[in-house]
Amino acid sequence: MASKALSGLKVGDRAPSFSLLDQNGTTVSLADCAGKPVVVYFYPKAMTPGCTIQACGIRDHEAELRVLGVKVLAISPDLPERLKRFDDKEALNFTLLSDPDHAIAEAYGVWALKKFMGREFMGIVRTTFVVDADGKIAHVLDKVKTKTHAADVLALLAESKNLARSKR
Repeated sequence: MASKALSGLKVGDRAPSFSLLDQNGTTVSLADCAGKPVVVYFYPKAMTPGCTIQACGIRDHEAELRVLGVKVLAISPDLPERLKRFDDKEALNFTLLSDPDHAIAEAYGVWALKKFMGREFMGIVRTTFVVDADGKIAHVLDKVKTKTHAADVLALLAESKNLARSKR
């Protein structure tokens, strides 16, 4: 687990704000989640093997996340129509957001040069951010393993003592 994204976004920084379309074509903003912790995770492409494993892991741990009062927002460059098919096919129970121009991925520092099978291209570097109730980055998980992602996120949340806004 690292404490900084590629761009230098680090623990304690204010999470970049955004408003994106979800899988149902509804605009969702990070500001809509103010006052509660949010897991914002970036993934390369809906309905691909690794991304499906990752999404289904989050789906299968929804009850534990709900008990913690955590909202999950998953962001990819896919259009809402593809996200809707992904949601329907896998019976997902969290919000998928469309970032087709990768502006939000760039703001979070996860749009970068990647190498695969001898090719170089720009794409999403699979990364997860835990944003606390005050809108600040509490954790950055940049070594995401799709099979253990949900358990890794839950472990981060368990060790976080100050995710929820303290009562004054």
